[in-house]
Amino acid sequence: MQTHQHDGIKEFNETFGGLYGLEKRLKTNLKTGLTGDPLDLLHRKKIFGHNEIPKKSAKSFFRLMFEALQDVTLIILIICATISFGLAFYHSDRNTFEHQYERHKETNVDWIEGAAIILAVIVVIFVTAFNDWSKERQFRGLQNKIEHDQKFNLIRNNQLEQVPLKDIVVGDVCQIKYGDLLPADGVVIQSNDLKVDESSLTGESDLISKNLHKNPFLLSGTHVMEGSGKMLVIAVGEHSQTGVICRLLRTPVPKKNETTETTKPKATDDIHNDRNRDKERSILQTKLTKLAIQIGYIGMIVAVLTVLVLIARFSYEEFVIKREPWKAKYWNRFVRYLITGITVLVVAVPEGLPLAVTISLAYAVKKMMYDNNLVRHLDACETMGNATTICSDKTGTLTTNRMTVVEVYIAGKHWKNINNRNKLEEMHLSDKTKEILFEGISVNSSYTSKLILPTEKEILPKQVGNKTECGLLNFIVELDGNYEALRKTYLEESFLHVYTFNSIRKLMSTVIQRSDTIRLHMKGASEIVLQKCTKILDQEGNVIPLTKDDCNYLLHDVIEPMACDGLRTICIAYKDFHEMPNDWNDETTIFEDLTCICICGIEDPVRPEVREAIEQCKEAGITVRMITGDNVNTARSIALKCGIISPTDHFLVLDGKEFNRRIRPNRFEDVDQNLFDKIGSNLRVLARSSPQDKYLLVKHLVESKHSMTREIVAVTGDGTNDGPALKKADIGFSMGIQGTDVAKEASDIILIDDNFTSIVKAIMWGRNVTDSISKFLQFQLTVNVVALICAFVGSCIVKESPLRAVQMLWVNLIMDTLASLALATDRPTIDLLKRKPTGRNYPLITHRMAKNIVLQAIYQLSIILFLLFAGPSVFDMKDGQPGTNGYMPSEHFTMIFNSFVLMALFNEINCRKIHGELNVFRHILANKIFCTIWIVTFIVQILLVQYGSMVFSCVKLSLDEWMWCFLFGTGTLLWNQKKSDINTNGVINNAYEHSNESNVIRSSINQDLNISDDEIKNIRILWLRNITRIRMQLRVIRAFRDHIQIGMVKNANRHENPINFSII
Repeated sequence: MQTHQHDGIKEFNETFGGLYGLEKRLKTNLKTGLTGDPLDLLHRKKIFGHNEIPKKSAKSFFRLMFEALQDVTLIILIICATISFGLAFYHSDRNTFEHQYERHKETNVDWIEGAAIILAVIVVIFVTAFNDWSKERQFRGLQNKIEHDQKFNLIRNNQLEQVPLKDIVVGDVCQIKYGDLLPADGVVIQSNDLKVDESSLTGESDLISKNLHKNPFLLSGTHVMEGSGKMLVIAVGEHSQTGVICRLLRTPVPKKNETTETTKPKATDDIHNDRNRDKERSILQTKLTKLAIQIGYIGMIVAVLTVLVLIARFSYEEFVIKREPWKAKYWNRFVRYLITGITVLVVAVPEGLPLAVTISLAYAVKKMMYDNNLVRHLDACETMGNATTICSDKTGTLTTNRMTVVEVYIAGKHWKNINNRNKLEEMHLSDKTKEILFEGISVNSSYTSKLILPTEKEILPKQVGNKTECGLLNFIVELDGNYEALRKTYLEESFLHVYTFNSIRKLMSTVIQRSDTIRLHMKGASEIVLQKCTKILDQEGNVIPLTKDDCNYLLHDVIEPMACDGLRTICIAYKDFHEMPNDWNDETTIFEDLTCICICGIEDPVRPEVREAIEQCKEAGITVRMITGDNVNTARSIALKCGIISPTDHFLVLDGKEFNRRIRPNRFEDVDQNLFDKIGSNLRVLARSSPQDKYLLVKHLVESKHSMTREIVAVTGDGTNDGPALKKADIGFSMGIQGTDVAKEASDIILIDDNFTSIVKAIMWGRNVTDSISKFLQFQLTVNVVALICAFVGSCIVKESPLRAVQMLWVNLIMDTLASLALATDRPTIDLLKRKPTGRNYPLITHRMAKNIVLQAIYQLSIILFLLFAGPSVFDMKDGQPGTNGYMPSEHFTMIFNSFVLMALFNEINCRKIHGELNVFRHILANKIFCTIWIVTFIVQILLVQYGSMVFSCVKLSLDEWMWCFLFGTGTLLWNQKKSDINTNGVINNAYEHSNESNVIRSSINQDLNISDDEIKNIRILWLRNITRIRMQLRVIRAFRDHIQIGMVKNANRHENPINFSII
């Protein structure tokens, strides 16, 4: 379809004869649709094409490798590897004084170091690329499965059918509704207040109203935002508007990948990419990149100092003391010093860090699929672990989303528990009342909402479409009504006008032509619809006046009790017109003087597992807020049932109107962040909210600086209008079952089962990812600090590093790579939810981690330096320090290497727990990968030492020497316990020893902050002391005020002379 708007309408009418002319040309029927004949469908596909657009080609594996290569850490590694590899092939001149030194030195394997670093880069690149490739393949596999199951509502042979997207052909009649993504180009046959978002094609954000007379063209890839209707398909696949754009851009566009029933245009894909570019970078990735650069700088400084010290020492000995003249042979020595400096730099760079990040995220994303979390953006996984607040929808997320009418006020009586068949049979209604009620519910609802009879394995009928409407349809079925027969009597195309439900109206109305009158049926929020009613049906179905007192009675004695029981209240009303109104768009006049039929209380039961999940969130320090379109009383009741609020707390429950009043200086000004901060921390429930209210709440929570750690906000959404809020939040969760296509495209994670408990599992996995990286970071930095200092001290004192290049290769590359896999594969436990979130400004290396790194490094360095300088005399072995004949492998240096590896290996067990836990062996057997890698590493170390020979610069150690090395290694476990004990009993106790209020302060800390003593700093203790004193003073003031007021009241009553008294 090449033209639309004004020129298109003109061509449509003049060339094709309008809608009915097009009907004849396409040999279809606007009412009954195509016949569904297979030969006819095949013929149409052959002539007009298939409704398929070539999917966007996946990135090649080499492209993914190139993108993985952009990591700063890998770039530093490549530079180091290139220099190291090149210098490894530099050979000493046979005529130099170093010839004898080289002849006795170990086998020249220096090139292995550079080659192995390059190999490490290749491994990291391959793992990263493979992870991205497998994730995309997994995601595409899920897309293909969803697309295979995706179907669209078509009318064929006068029957409503659900047909796969690819089987839609030109001439089909489609039934379209709110939330659909149009699968093909078409022309409007029927419009019920139909409005479409064409911003993905035009860039215009305004909704476009569609009807047959003014703007009848519907374009593929656009979203139906309001209303419903029917469409005649006139272009499919590559011949649709989306296909035209694809050909112009010469870029294939993928089919829409998550839900609905269509393909996605290139413009929409660009918007999605813009979202990724605009969204704030992953908090963890940003900090890791900064840390890698800092470590690189430190390593470079130490490497330069090492080279300078070696050159200065050599120059002083040769040119100052010996007064030797400069000779060309000295270049060889300087090159050797440069190689030593590069080795130090290589040791400093944590090459296992990107691998640990990749493995952690890949492992988590794969496992999260089994917990019903489809991660669309990888960084959302770790960001979720730091979330401080969750803004959750009610329907379907906190509740089961199966609606049932359990109470009703009708014919002047309030009936309860009508979901019980016996109670329902007691309710007797007049035939006149039933007729109006059945007609009002059957006609004034989406015709896609229906009940499907239960199968043999099911008890209740399956609800398809809008669940509130399904609950009402089930109500009339229980009253022996037949909604299908009424719908056949009043076809959609016969409707005079339709007012679709939206967040502003909070109601839906349908106007039909009856034999004797024009009737408007309305249903919607009870308090809103009831305000428009002036009459009501009595027991006989007769219309009687609805007085103001009657209205107040219904509001306070019927609607409010229903809402307080957590029921969604829907008022059903109607109005008869004796003549056609002049303007259907004059809603003020149309929506007045209605007759109330009944008020229904619809129950949507809270999921049984939700309360426990919310309690877990509270224990984890995460605030849960509920956002709903229900009234305040219903919202408060559901929040109480879920555990979001309790009867004794003082958290805020506001509706959208009051919320906007409190956060704006006046109704015409923008939101004031300071005003928002005053209520934001206490707000728990937002009722009668619009999508704009939801967006404002999320936006200002994200931007709030009221909290020291700043909020990290997660939000759920399922509707098309939830897109802005999902994009603005740090983590957006969309619903896999009820979510619209727009919501899923805007989200970071898709909840496959629409269940709040899946969010809690995502929190656990997110925290587990952060912990896994922190564990490896602590282990990696401990190894690097020890190796760095050893290389520097050894080079400066004994002219050789105690750890040879190949040995450092094993320690710094192979072992760390294995450790990244071992430490990144711990499964999350419920203990992760027993600590507070870290927030947005948390340090990557915490105070506790830094303490562990420093103290472990001190222990390991003490052992290594002890072995280096006192080892030969203590253990009765030959000193392995280089002499006049150069370096030779020895028991001395082999024992140093072996002790260092075993200390690192046992410290790996310590690093499994990074939050002060003393039992480092807890759940260790549950991680079979960790146990396997640890045992394999230990066995390989034995083989290297005993059989490594000259290649690894080792000699065989005796059993006694092995036992000493093993003792030094296990000493890291004992040292870890001792330093924890010192920290707990020493530092914190000293903080309190000068105070007589230590018991009070401890109680206040435990009660108010729920954190361990060793995490309290002096400044926080002083702050808490002041808070405690202020609280005590306020209690005294309140008691004094109450006492005085009581006395004054008694005095006033006694003398009949009231006194107005107020105090603070």
